[in-house]
Amino acid sequence: MTVASRSLREIRPIGPLHAKVRPPGSKSLTNRALLVAALAEGDSLVTNALVSDDTRYMAGALRVLGLVIDEGDDGTRIAIAGCGGAFPVARADLYVGDAGTAMRFLTAALAVGRGRYTVDGDERMRRRPIGDLVDGLRQLGVDISARDGRYPPVTIAATGLSGGTCAIDGSTSSQFISALLMAAPYARGDVTVRVTGDLVSAPYVTMTRRVMADFGVEIDEPEPRVWRVPAGRRYRGTTYAVEPDASAASYWFAAAAVTGGTVRVDGIGSGSVQGDMAFVDLLARMGCAVRRGAAWTEVSGGQLRGIDADMRDISDTAMTLAVVALFADSPTRIGGIANVRVKESDRIAAMTTEARKLGAEVEELPDGMIIRPRPLHGAVIETYNDHRLAMSFAVVGLRQPGVVIADPGCVAKTYPRFFDELARVGA
Repeated sequence: MTVASRSLREIRPIGPLHAKVRPPGSKSLTNRALLVAALAEGDSLVTNALVSDDTRYMAGALRVLGLVIDEGDDGTRIAIAGCGGAFPVARADLYVGDAGTAMRFLTAALAVGRGRYTVDGDERMRRRPIGDLVDGLRQLGVDISARDGRYPPVTIAATGLSGGTCAIDGSTSSQFISALLMAAPYARGDVTVRVTGDLVSAPYVTMTRRVMADFGVEIDEPEPRVWRVPAGRRYRGTTYAVEPDASAASYWFAAAAVTGGTVRVDGIGSGSVQGDMAFVDLLARMGCAVRRGAAWTEVSGGQLRGIDADMRDISDTAMTLAVVALFADSPTRIGGIANVRVKESDRIAAMTTEARKLGAEVEELPDGMIIRPRPLHGAVIETYNDHRLAMSFAVVGLRQPGVVIADPGCVAKTYPRFFDELARVGA
């Protein structure tokens, strides 16, 4: 239904959910694989790729740079002819909407080329900091500028990446480190990346290294949080299969927890490369039963209890845990996620505001929140054009009547068919 031309979607309670699902391909893996395949020597095929706004922005930007990309009939099988680290187009203005991975990864990769490039995004992206990455690239000899030195758009006068050592703050986004590492094989000399301060979402750096290795580039870690990429290593074209998205899977695991049902997610199991699969360990601490196979993971709901969770490594699933905590029998504290204030929304403030509309007692902290369960009621949930807010609060509606999600189309960023899939399994 619509009010004043705004889209609203009411979520219907369904009782215990028993379902088997397979989320679409991982956004994080898809965009890493697209960039690395573009830089590689030879042809690559990326299978089970995510089809979403974020991945379209990445593929579209690579096309503007002269790459030949064939997305096939449905977009999940993407053929890329690699450029060997030499982008065919020497001048380009790239637009990436609010795709953080595309903004960060392309900014570093363009430094290996030769030409003048600008990377810009939408209004929200222009408020998302990129200064730490800009500083890191300058330490490696890159001529780069950003608005106020800290925000997009960024402009790169590229003459190739010379190499060297850079120290970069990891407390805002691990994507800055991943961006530098993925570009580093095409530097003229060795590149050493040293993290200063905290490192949030550390498993995503491990993911980056795994993708690089799958395309033929192993990197060294001489000491914790220091990575060295020797000169002369190059990516080789390959066939790369993208795992289903673990962040997207968290909503299905949470649905099992909240409704007291059992949900099996196919395609991601004990061998997953995605750190967000640690989310199910938190559900186990809350009272859920978790079972894993090599290529599947299953969660069954139980009596939920509150926990104290440091989620700095898996902050994309923090809002998912917060909605599960609404139904626990004791308070839950979520910490270590100050960095989510500069995601698609200020997720701590947004989660606090919207959960309170439902009757919850939520205390906002500088780096997280405390959820004290209270009787809930229905409400219209604003989503702030943030896909993760929309999907998290949809889980609440599977148990609590009257939950209405405003602007549900924002899930197109990473999971375009989420609400269709929710209706299917609910039926």
